[in-house]
Amino acid sequence: MPNTNPISKQDSSQTEDCGLPDCGLTDCGLTDCGLTDCGLSKGLLRRKITLLEPFFTGSHRQWAEGLQRHSGHEIELLTLQGRHWKWRMYGGAVALADKFNKSDFLPDLILASDMLDLATFLSLARKKSKDIPAAVYFHENQITYPWSPDDKDVQLGRDNQYGFINYTTALTAGAVFFNSLFHKNIFLESLPKFLRQFPDHRGLENIGHIAAKSKVLYLGMDLNKFDKYKTTAKNKAPIILWNHRWEYDKNPELFFEILFQLKKENIAFGLIVLGKAYKKTPPIFAEAKNILAENILHFGYADNFPEYAKWLWKADILPVTSNQDFFGGSIVEAVYCNCFPILPKRLAYPEHLPAEMHGQHFYENKKGFYEILKRAVIGFENARRFSGSNYVAKYDWPEMIKEYDLLLGQIKR
Repeated sequence: MPNTNPISKQDSSQTEDCGLPDCGLTDCGLTDCGLTDCGLSKGLLRRKITLLEPFFTGSHRQWAEGLQRHSGHEIELLTLQGRHWKWRMYGGAVALADKFNKSDFLPDLILASDMLDLATFLSLARKKSKDIPAAVYFHENQITYPWSPDDKDVQLGRDNQYGFINYTTALTAGAVFFNSLFHKNIFLESLPKFLRQFPDHRGLENIGHIAAKSKVLYLGMDLNKFDKYKTTAKNKAPIILWNHRWEYDKNPELFFEILFQLKKENIAFGLIVLGKAYKKTPPIFAEAKNILAENILHFGYADNFPEYAKWLWKADILPVTSNQDFFGGSIVEAVYCNCFPILPKRLAYPEHLPAEMHGQHFYENKKGFYEILKRAVIGFENARRFSGSNYVAKYDWPEMIKEYDLLLGQIKR
């Protein structure tokens, strides 16, 4: 059973053997633990948390490990390899429930990612989990995520099942966290239409219950690790950056179409293309590698973080064409490295920059994208004066962890 007695400053008689090593309560009279940036210094209970991640790769893995590393709470990670995402949404709950039931770790809170079928997990782990509150963190959701037209589940009308798992998970959890305000709003706004497609007992009244327990909790990121690779070297010509996955939802066709146009106009620029390629990479990447061969400085996945960071610091301009982004971690990384962002005025992107800057960084259509990018490339000395770290450093874990620890410490069954 969870311990419900928080240690506060008044508990200073427990200065030697309180049983809570490394708790982060730096003002409670206990031995200094060194975790001065955690969220427990206000006297909240240090909790034991099991974090469940069926898709342990990429940004999901970085977020889970970052939270574990920076939090004042004690966090156990139960994970599965980040592959076969559809099967993870089905079978991940069974495999992780087995791991949970065999573990000696008894948490005060269960924290799941959106890739877990939380209702199935809790039913399979009920002997151990019945008195433990549960929360979910939504990195993405399958109701509003744009599906590839080539996906067989779309062609066969089987794409609703994954969104329904997200819906029941949100309904089951005691607290629901989203990585952006855009994500929270679009998920809740999509539920009426999503549920009305079913024949009866649609449960529309449940939407209000989900909304009442939903909060925005921005993605925590390890941004300061980029600092050691910063360079002040100036480029002779502007360098354009792509640092996203090579997939359809990032809209690479528009990105490269505009670059082809700039090249036809004999406007000088360099190009860095990073990001992970998959089996069904859009053919535009091969076409761009050929047409823009003289402009390319790098084309492909960075083998390690130092290489990735150095390319980001070297780039000047970040044109973004994505049709989907619930937060935009790769955009935040590039902006932190002072890349001048050119962003669609949609998705989560407006949340990353102050409103007074939107005019010079956001576009609403293809014509606007071309005009802002061309202006930035021609006048790239002005773009180089952009200091993006001032705006996105708020997502760095030392800044975010207090809010995480406070919110996770307040969740009740």
